Amino acid sequence: MAKCDVCNVREAVVYQPHYSRKLCSGCFMEDIKFRIKKQIEKYNMFDKRHKLLLGVSGGKDSFVLLDVLVELHDPSKIIALTIIEGVEGYNRDEEVERVKRYTRGYGVDSIIVSLKEEFGYRLDEIVRLALKSGIDESPCTFCGVLRRRVLNTYARMVNADRTVTAHNLDDEVQTIVINMIRGDYQRLLRGHPLAPKLSERFVHKVKPMREIYEWETALYAYIKGFTFQETECPYINLRPTLRAKIRDILYGLERNSPGALYRILMEYDEMLLDDVKKLYDRPSLPTCRLCGEATSYGRDICKTCEIFENLGVKMLR
Repeated sequence: MAKCDVCNVREAVVYQPHYSRKLCSGCFMEDIKFRIKKQIEKYNMFDKRHKLLLGVSGGKDSFVLLDVLVELHDPSKIIALTIIEGVEGYNRDEEVERVKRYTRGYGVDSIIVSLKEEFGYRLDEIVRLALKSGIDESPCTFCGVLRRRVLNTYARMVNADRTVTAHNLDDEVQTIVINMIRGDYQRLLRGHPLAPKLSERFVHKVKPMREIYEWETALYAYIKGFTFQETECPYINLRPTLRAKIRDILYGLERNSPGALYRILMEYDEMLLDDVKKLYDRPSLPTCRLCGEATSYGRDICKTCEIFENLGVKMLR
């Protein structure tokens, strides 16, 4: 067996095609930790004074980020938030118990909430209402909007300085390409790691794993021995989204040109830098006339309230 290209002592067990490098399990895990730490420092995502609200879904990415964060940050200043969407066959009690067990093992407090508790409806119920009302919207759109609302709301409730999510490199590049296809330049700007928060209602969100490939987080999780939720949400396959289609295209590109996703992200970060700086001169976002949360420029109602108005029902709060 070939030796690790870094330590030259242990046998290599993984090949990183984007670096053309063979690594042993120990050096591979240290590489992931180093790259996450470097990303945090590069964009000054948070420092030791900050209280963090970490989104923990029960999947591999969030467990890997949790494992790394507790080495870089005081666990007593990290709170894990798990959101139960309410999808039959996907949200299971054992997954929630595993999240509680893992976070407790790291000395991290955890909060478990559900869309049902927060809004009065499970995601399954929202999807059925949409179909009944003839609303042609992807379940993933409903889920994303509501999850972001809950994450931000609880960050304010616990006085967090940052919300932290486990979006990986694949996630980030997919989002960049989607926004390019849609011609949504404002979303491209707001997704930049140096973009400011445009409302005092927002808690600044950071993504420390944005340079880590999804396959790398999966391998890290397996090496650590994590048990995690591997079942995909059924709505992804039931109605393939633009994201799913873009994902397949990008994976083909990565196979033919290793490191392509990483290079796309680096170009994005650099090319938009000057325009992102101009966001600091913009006025605060307006507030929703129904709930008082921030909404987009030129709108008097936020996306969350719009969802429930279109469904013809009132959200719980």
